Amino acid sequence: MSDKYIKPLSNTETAAFCSQMAMILKSGISSVEGISILLEDVDDPDEKNLLTVLNDTLIQTGDFSQSLKSTGAFPDYMVHMVTLGEQAGRLDEVMASLSDYYDKEAALNQTIRSAVTYPLIMILMMLLVILVLITKIMPIFNQVFKQLGSEMSGLSLAILQAGEFLNSHAIVCAIVCAVLIILFFYLFRTERGHRTLRTWARHLPGMRTLSERISSSRFANGMALTLSSGLTPQECLQLTYDLIEDDNFHQRLKLCTEDVADGEDLCEVLQKRGVFSGLYAKMASLGSRTGMLDEVMRKIADQYEEEINTRLSGVIAAIEPTLVIILSLIVGLILLSVMLPLISIMAGL
Repeated sequence: MSDKYIKPLSNTETAAFCSQMAMILKSGISSVEGISILLEDVDDPDEKNLLTVLNDTLIQTGDFSQSLKSTGAFPDYMVHMVTLGEQAGRLDEVMASLSDYYDKEAALNQTIRSAVTYPLIMILMMLLVILVLITKIMPIFNQVFKQLGSEMSGLSLAILQAGEFLNSHAIVCAIVCAVLIILFFYLFRTERGHRTLRTWARHLPGMRTLSERISSSRFANGMALTLSSGLTPQECLQLTYDLIEDDNFHQRLKLCTEDVADGEDLCEVLQKRGVFSGLYAKMASLGSRTGMLDEVMRKIADQYEEEINTRLSGVIAAIEPTLVIILSLIVGLILLSVMLPLISIMAGL
């Protein structure tokens, strides 16, 4: 074992590793030889450290899944699926399926990240424009008023005083900005922050439905992988449970697992508990009857991903003009509060 800290792999990195191992295993090369081959070609220090630990443990134990687990860099779900693949003698197929799964997870996360990042950048730019306007431009107008023998009043005076407060309390403003930056990293970079953000987001209009679609997509992807590995429906549900982040969806899956354990049909349970509805429930039922449930689950996951992309694109398309309108109204209001009195003064000269 290495004393160095091994950073957990991202979904993209995990997908790349699984893809390489699938290709190696399908070529008839053992996992021990495969890791040695990957180690010879690597240049990145972090990747080399990971593969070195993996290679050393694999040589000592001969157990690929336990070697993956010992690094602490791979998801528990992947380690469990690799264990099943080794036991069933289908490790190459499992690694290929895991590569597809984590590729889809990476694409889904990137879609969500892009949908969140763009509005945040727009809001930041909007705040910067307003900040420059009230701290730099308003004092210039104030000087113009004084030169004309008048003073600001009403809204324009309140805006000027707000700008003066910000200018005279720059340190306080810097501290507030630092706190906001820390809060941003907490919400977007930590697991607890993610849970907090999801809780807040579910209260926004339309976000509850979007959250459920994301959970359904991940569930269908996970079920496709576990079913294709020959697991029982109950085992599939138990494994897929940990892939879902939504607490309400967790509760539904828990009830589904209990129902299946009591002997009920998987597809009927999924519809009864609201995991799938309408067309998707019928697709799952048909797949179960034809013995192609794993393939149908993949199609359902793909359909959900398309719906998520469409909905997120619609959200972004709606947010952009909304933010532009809000910015225009605020800037227009600030300028009108200055220009209308200024025009009156100029007209009276």
